Amino acid sequence: MGTTPTEVLAFPSIRAIVRDNGTAEVVVAGNSRVVPDGETLQDLRNNALTLVVGEAQTLQRPVRVQIEDPEGHGELIVHPDNKIESVRYEQRPVRRRAQAPETTPETLAPAVTETLPVAAVKPKAAPAQPAPVDATAAAVERQPWPPTPVEAEERGPVSPKAQRNAAAESPAAVAPEEPLTRRSLKETSFLVSAPVLEPATKGWRGSLTRLGFRMDPSPEELSEREDIRTVSQHWPGPRTIAVVNRKGGANKTPTVVMLSAILARYSGAATVAWDNNESQGTLGWRTEKGAHNRSVLDLIDSSTELLSPSTNAAEIAKFVHHQTADKFDVLRSDENEEGDHEVTAEEVDIAHQVLTRYYRLVVMDSGNTARAANWRRMIDHTDQLVVPVTAIEDRAEAARLTLQTLESRGGHDAELARNAVVIVSESTDAKRSMTGDALKRAKAEAQRIADGFEPFVRAVVRIPYDPALVNGPIRHEALQPATQRAWLAAAAAVAKGF
Repeated sequence: MGTTPTEVLAFPSIRAIVRDNGTAEVVVAGNSRVVPDGETLQDLRNNALTLVVGEAQTLQRPVRVQIEDPEGHGELIVHPDNKIESVRYEQRPVRRRAQAPETTPETLAPAVTETLPVAAVKPKAAPAQPAPVDATAAAVERQPWPPTPVEAEERGPVSPKAQRNAAAESPAAVAPEEPLTRRSLKETSFLVSAPVLEPATKGWRGSLTRLGFRMDPSPEELSEREDIRTVSQHWPGPRTIAVVNRKGGANKTPTVVMLSAILARYSGAATVAWDNNESQGTLGWRTEKGAHNRSVLDLIDSSTELLSPSTNAAEIAKFVHHQTADKFDVLRSDENEEGDHEVTAEEVDIAHQVLTRYYRLVVMDSGNTARAANWRRMIDHTDQLVVPVTAIEDRAEAARLTLQTLESRGGHDAELARNAVVIVSESTDAKRSMTGDALKRAKAEAQRIADGFEPFVRAVVRIPYDPALVNGPIRHEALQPATQRAWLAAAAAVAKGF
């Protein structure tokens, strides 16, 4: 089956140009690459397509290429597996040779619409003896780049008698040229629709770019850019993420902090992390504290004022704790030392109504009791479920049971479970003392757990061990580069569910 052109990214901009002076070039994102010489026009075309296939293999995806030669122009889709699809090809008007005593019939083949391997395309040798042009055979012949009148001339001279016979069999081939019609201005535009591919900024390619040699980004950098683009999107209406696992120590709170930080940083959307523990949670311990001690209970008590149309948006700052570096706010759970209040389902409704008025993104931490009223009401408000787990078997089993509980309830709960994102973090237990085989076993266990969840949820992302996530306040900039990249991938997987 062919590829829908709209499914193929328009960048990098690729052009394959074949000239009538026997030269050709492939231009990728403004960088010109010389095409090896060929004996015929078709040789140059094939050599140009070979370079484009190499670019598709580098990017590991199909690419679009604008083709241009002395006889026409069009667009192809080139796949990494050497397959070519022709989207369109427009032939230029054929100019008759002044020295020809009679018009020579030259048959033009239609543009290719099927998928063909590049390897199958070989230039055809001219016949040893003069032969009449067979219009039917020329039309059946398929090549990834449409044949041109110049190639018909390369087949050899045609006798006057053969010309007259061919003209009798195919009168349309010698019909007078129709005058070109004026196009409407609505059919064209001077705007360039394809985005410009920015040069590499990372790795050795980035180093060469900074030295003045413009280099295309690597596949890894392109993947990172795509994740950044995903988490930077804005969506209509507020979204709520619930981070759940019925087992303590499963990395729920670090997951809430990191998702909130990345989504707030890249999207610029007003983001709040809400500790929805039924009694007292730990989100406030792992984040910055503001100049007050207010919690979710204070926000609920002031909900009438906060929901009033006359209330200024800045009033929410009285109840949340702003994270100065990572640009999101935290709504803490009740920190009453006696701990005698459990949040009810109705209170969850009130707090959620207030927060979705002031924030576009709500990331909810949770307690360990899936039967609690506030836990179940949180699920009712959830748009995307995230299940964190450390690479320890009891945490993984608790995550499985959490998903199983939601799936058994059916409806909205089951849909959340099926579209969940599972985030597997490497174990932090005695990590610093691990060496050699112990480290390999820890990584293998994380992979085993990730593989186990993959068939049952929408996405699974692995996070490497990082000491900055173990103790104290969590900040994005304190993480190692590999950990930052892994959390960006996790946030992109979550954002795809919006």
